[in-house]
Amino acid sequence: MDYAMHDLGDLRLQGGATIRGCQMAYKTFGVLNPAKDNVIVYPTWYSAQHYENEWLVGPGMALDPDKYFIIIPNMLGNGLSSSPSTTPEPYNGPRFPHVTATDNVRAQHRLVTETFGIERVRLVVGWSMGALQTFHWGALYPDMVERIAPFCGSAKCSRHNFVFLEGVKAALQADAAFAGGWYRSKPETGLRAMARVYAGWGFSQAFYREELDLKALGYSSLEDFLVAFWEGFFLPKDANNLLAMLWTWQHGDISANELYGGDLRRALGAIKAKAFVMPGQTDLYFPPEDSEFEVAHMPNARLIPIPSIWGHFAGGPGTNPVDVAFIDARLKELLDS
Repeated sequence: MDYAMHDLGDLRLQGGATIRGCQMAYKTFGVLNPAKDNVIVYPTWYSAQHYENEWLVGPGMALDPDKYFIIIPNMLGNGLSSSPSTTPEPYNGPRFPHVTATDNVRAQHRLVTETFGIERVRLVVGWSMGALQTFHWGALYPDMVERIAPFCGSAKCSRHNFVFLEGVKAALQADAAFAGGWYRSKPETGLRAMARVYAGWGFSQAFYREELDLKALGYSSLEDFLVAFWEGFFLPKDANNLLAMLWTWQHGDISANELYGGDLRRALGAIKAKAFVMPGQTDLYFPPEDSEFEVAHMPNARLIPIPSIWGHFAGGPGTNPVDVAFIDARLKELLDS
């Protein structure tokens, strides 16, 4: 086991439920310096576990373990931290309570402060749902976080993004084997259908037009890409875990808490951190226009689109080396500023 657990005790959620004996899995890289001022927090993305973040960590990279103490907290619902698949009755499976991004980040804040005694965070960075959590760190703890770098993600789930996820959810739940979440065996047909819905959104029109699935990723045909890459991506994952994280994504909103009362502009304006907001130029989930709105209402933010035709996957998980180099260079610039 290459990760540790932080016991959160009985975690009371925004929605009113309590996860008893709540656990947050995390992995660290590097050494916390005596001043405790070399900290980077790097939350996970939709369906991912910590090891799927590691492509952005390494010697000589911006997230260099020789310089920084990097904490990767696993999102609640991802199968390592408390999740539908790991929680005992009665909150098991589809009864697992709804967890918000605010719940996640407040739990991560407890991990950072209770386990390590950290008071300042040099950088919070994340892709996709990791970017959602990054924005939350900036809004919930503006006096603690010095820099944020959300890439290919948003501070609030847009209405269009919500609708896309409804299609993903419907495909999975339409499988008779899903049985309302009380499945006895893996709802394989639903997971494969979900993967095919995702396939039209994860990469851009230009990616498919240029046949990068064949020429860059080495698949033998479009069908081979859909089965081997996309179906292969979702089949190992637990359906209830995926749905729990999907709910978190759909209800992501940095202003949906007692601090901001649903006022998104006020929540964005409260982010003091120096911010590099990096949308993918051709991202179909999180178009640059959404990021333009966010940056316009943040006091210390720069909009830096990733010039890529790899769509959402310009941001990860290490799929295109050119995009990785671009993101890494911007993170170095931000950390050095």
